[in-house]
Amino acid sequence: MFVNAFNAHERGHGESLQILATIQQRGDPVIVPILLVAEIASAVARVTDDRAGALQYASATAALPNLTLVALTAALGRQAAELAAAHRLRGADAVYLAVARRFATSLISRDEKQLRRGSRVAACLTPEEALAQTR
Repeated sequence: MFVNAFNAHERGHGESLQILATIQQRGDPVIVPILLVAEIASAVARVTDDRAGALQYASATAALPNLTLVALTAALGRQAAELAAAHRLRGADAVYLAVARRFATSLISRDEKQLRRGSRVAACLTPEEALAQTR
């Protein structure tokens, strides 16, 4: 969602940007794995070919006042591995799902497999669904 909100050329960009703005405006907590910072930097650098800008966007995201970055501990890594195996998820997707489950929060994503398979473990919403819940 964070990368989708950054890239105006992606489908659903407006809704991703809108849910992030709504979350910030309301001061709702956002709990994500520290992995998010590297994923943002990687995706933005690939799209823009601007390493400095990618790092700046990733750092600005990490500094958001209502954002909590969760370390990938051995225990969380084991939980993510179990989820990845049980639900046939990519490793990074399973890490996000493990964090959502541990903190009893919703996972907002555009990834179809993560949404479909992860919904057995935690509340998984598209940005559009999350926006509808804020109204």
